[in-house]
Amino acid sequence: MFRVTTFERKMAQLTVFPKVSLADEPVKILVSGLQPNQLVTLRASLLDEKGFLFHSRAFYRGNATGDVDLEMAEASGGDFQGVLPMGLFWALRSETPFHRLMKRDVIGSPFRITLEVYDSLQIDPSPDSQPLATQTIERWYVSPGVQRIPIHEGMVRGALFLPPGEGPFPGVIDMFGGVGGLTEFRSGLLASRGFAALALAYFAYDDLPPFLAELDLGYFEEAADFLLNHPKVLGPAVGVVAICKGAEIALAMATFLKKVAATVCINGTNSINGMILRYKDLAITGSPYMPECICTHRNGAMAAYNALVDPREPRHQDCILPVERARGQILFIVGGDDRNYNSKLYAEEALKRLKRHGKSNAQLLFYPGAGHLIEPPGSPLCDMSSSPFFPLPLMWGGELEAHCRAQEHSWKEIQTFLQCHLGRPALCKL
Repeated sequence: MFRVTTFERKMAQLTVFPKVSLADEPVKILVSGLQPNQLVTLRASLLDEKGFLFHSRAFYRGNATGDVDLEMAEASGGDFQGVLPMGLFWALRSETPFHRLMKRDVIGSPFRITLEVYDSLQIDPSPDSQPLATQTIERWYVSPGVQRIPIHEGMVRGALFLPPGEGPFPGVIDMFGGVGGLTEFRSGLLASRGFAALALAYFAYDDLPPFLAELDLGYFEEAADFLLNHPKVLGPAVGVVAICKGAEIALAMATFLKKVAATVCINGTNSINGMILRYKDLAITGSPYMPECICTHRNGAMAAYNALVDPREPRHQDCILPVERARGQILFIVGGDDRNYNSKLYAEEALKRLKRHGKSNAQLLFYPGAGHLIEPPGSPLCDMSSSPFFPLPLMWGGELEAHCRAQEHSWKEIQTFLQCHLGRPALCKL
């Protein structure tokens, strides 16, 4: 009589925690139930609000017990290599070239990301390929109870995000750059972290001017007054967080507006460029852009890195912002691989000017390998994307791991900086 031995094949399981989270929070991913040393492909995908598909992939081998824990396991290949627990999120890229992932409806819906595990190497899974396990998670840009209020008050246009509770909360004006319109995802996350955040539009939105030929700083002063007059906003001053062209305006606000106490300039300039800035009796005519210095690349994108004038040239000194007049604190955040601006030079020039005037109210955070679009953590690297105001896509730069590590670190630094300088010193020990 023969004896038959049956070997039971374990079923692969995919565990993701938390399944519902804020977009700036880390996610733990564990695959279990594999064969020892089994080669698998992990894949992440999502559809954005316009129906564009984003996906990423990485290849792993199970350990001796058939597990793949992304906090310890090394990706051997795919869209990244090494131990990157959030690599599948960082590496998400659109199937449509030059399309940027950006959350628009921050209140009504999350990004839903599908995570899948496939047996063996699956560079591009066919429709017939069936995953061993799958999970879908939600990534929100507001926590429960955050309120969004559309703003159409006087000249001010935007959206106010208020944390749950009575407050009062530190008030922050949040601005983006040359894409125009109204971008709200960072404001939603700031409100989720305890700030009253005003996502402020300043062109190409509602009845605002369609282009930036001239800008009145009085508009931003009115926005600061609006925020400070809200019963849930803590006075006596506001903060500003801004990137790119918005950071240029933010530095002007820090320079001339008394009610700005803390300013975060992410990859901006120290001068006015390509427009006239007015404030009361003051008028600063910006330095001209030099489009003939734009470089086009074989990938179909263009780099505007050299299209702004050198701020050290004597003939452009009237365009330089007199930052020594700033009363509040300034935090410059700079990516070393910024392909859009020579942002390190601009920040260093601002710091030198402050030092010459005996001022020490600014600091610089420099991140080698980070690109232009330094955003909250969890945001995938966008090294190039289309813009409605340029004929070709723009190069932003950034090396995947260095860039996304910079996003994680700078987001914590931004929150600490704002809390320390907006009248809540008890929160400085974060």
